[in-house]
Amino acid sequence: MGTISELMGNTVELLNYVLALLPALMSGVVITLKVFAFTLVLSIPLGILVALGRLSRLRIIRRLAQLYIWVVRGTPLLLQLIFIFFGLPMIGIVFSRFNSVMIAFSLNYAAYYGEIFRGGIASIDRGQYEAAEMLGMSKRQTFLRVILPQVIKRTLPAVANEVITLVKDTSLVYILGLSELLRAAKIAANRDVTLAPLVVAGIFYLILTAVFTKVLQQMEERYAYYE
Repeated sequence: MGTISELMGNTVELLNYVLALLPALMSGVVITLKVFAFTLVLSIPLGILVALGRLSRLRIIRRLAQLYIWVVRGTPLLLQLIFIFFGLPMIGIVFSRFNSVMIAFSLNYAAYYGEIFRGGIASIDRGQYEAAEMLGMSKRQTFLRVILPQVIKRTLPAVANEVITLVKDTSLVYILGLSELLRAAKIAANRDVTLAPLVVAGIFYLILTAVFTKVLQQMEERYAYYE
């Protein structure tokens, strides 16, 4: 009986500790979600532009797009964060912490999305462009109404992988001092000399990835009619 009572007492104590941690961790979740949401909103449209640049008939535009993708994909995101926040001020270009994060994340993920979308656009049969032209559709209408929905369908699994990676990459913003989820957990873990905050943070990450995975699966089903 003593052992059971002791176990119950430890469990209650642990639950109380976790509940006390929640305000700080939830504050970190808010920052994590802000970085995640802003990155998606900015990087996906930019990725489409990068893809169109890679497919441009103008050689200089293709080369610039290729150079951009090569530089961004060839260097770590962490290094890009450090360069934008700590390096650019050396030449007089200064951004706030959050803006530095947004620039680095958006440029980084746009490069990956650009290559994903480029492959999707290139996979569309040329006959569909010709059919749309015969129907009197402009190039813009053809792209938005005919090509883009099919590209989304074909690239959605690859985009989904990048989205899930983005959830985890948000933890890198700790290097600039933003109190996202993992940094909040590490501060609590160091202060209280326990791994419990990190375990709770891990659970939060699992919940976030599960939610986004479900949303992306529903999007795949929604675009299934393009098969």
